[in-house]
Amino acid sequence: MSGLLLQVTPTGGRSWVLRINVGGRRRNIGLGGYPDVTLAQARERAREAKGKVWQGVDPVEERKAIRAALVAAARRGLTFADALDRYATEKVKEFRNEKYRDQWRATVESYAVPELGKMLVADVGLQDVLRVLQPIWETKTETASKLRQRIERIIDYATVQGHREGPNPARWKGNLDMVLAAPSKVSGGANYPALQVDDVPRWWGALQGRNGMGAAALRFQALTATRTGAIRFATWSEIDLQAKTWTIQPGRKSSKIAPSDRPKRIPLTDEMVALLEALPRFDGNDLVFSAPRGGALSDATLGKVMRSIHETDVKAGGKGYADAATGEQAVPHGLRSTFRTWVAERTRFDGDMAEIALFHKVGSKVQQAYDRSDQIEKRRGMMAAWGRFLQGAQVVELQGAGADV
Repeated sequence: MSGLLLQVTPTGGRSWVLRINVGGRRRNIGLGGYPDVTLAQARERAREAKGKVWQGVDPVEERKAIRAALVAAARRGLTFADALDRYATEKVKEFRNEKYRDQWRATVESYAVPELGKMLVADVGLQDVLRVLQPIWETKTETASKLRQRIERIIDYATVQGHREGPNPARWKGNLDMVLAAPSKVSGGANYPALQVDDVPRWWGALQGRNGMGAAALRFQALTATRTGAIRFATWSEIDLQAKTWTIQPGRKSSKIAPSDRPKRIPLTDEMVALLEALPRFDGNDLVFSAPRGGALSDATLGKVMRSIHETDVKAGGKGYADAATGEQAVPHGLRSTFRTWVAERTRFDGDMAEIALFHKVGSKVQQAYDRSDQIEKRRGMMAAWGRFLQGAQVVELQGAGADV
């Protein structure tokens, strides 16, 4: 066959080569080594190569493209478990708190890896993500919601690294929100393990024995029944000690107050004011509860204080502080539920007033439009009663009467 040659190297190696012109350019196309490739096989390969040239295909460039595709496929051949390892190595270390880093990874390993771990990350689809999330979406909504975000991050990372293409199957908007109920609609905030009302005075006494900014922030959260984020990012410019009010503006970070809402005012009782006045202030730092390095406290800081109180009580032979329904250790956000239960079961304060204190919307949209009052002075009396209950006063408060019975 014309152009087919047996090439012999100086070291004695022999291989078949097809010498051919491709688009006016001389090409030497390797057909394999001799004797692994026989003369008959070399002739057949030469015919195939000439046929491609006749069709306008450059066999050398085609081979390079095939090799590049194989390399790319090999790079994309990453399992979800390996993607988790790489993401954890490169990104999770950015989290300052070591315990949170461990928790971040442990959640994914516990719930996602058993289902997705051995899958190529390129093959993970919507139904695979649903297999992970659906079993816990309504029973452990907070955990499931965080897990979804973490799976999304891992898949985004794998995509940027070239290991998969296409949309992220763990994306919420326009994707999972079409098949899963919104977390807020499922949990209604009740998924946070709450301190039992009967345990409140004992827990408060243990908290009073704790020092540090995290403990002070947790005391202020308990007294105000506000969200952890509102406490962590509270600023002195929001506090008016003379008027005894704390005002959070719409759109403020971690306030859960939409820009279209009105500012939220929290009445400050004498005990709250005393707590604030005892806090140190730092030049150039407007945060009320500041971390040692000057930034905001982490969410884990308050959780750590609460966990430590629970563990100390258990080690001393006590029952700890756990949610009555689930048996899970109570967390800071659960204090809001404890407050709401106290109002409903131990007082005669109006339920709507308690909802306003929790920044929940009360009544229909029409009622909300006409009722512009935040009942701050009435709430001041309710929060003072709550503060007395924290300290062990077993009383029933008569709304508006200002007396104990």
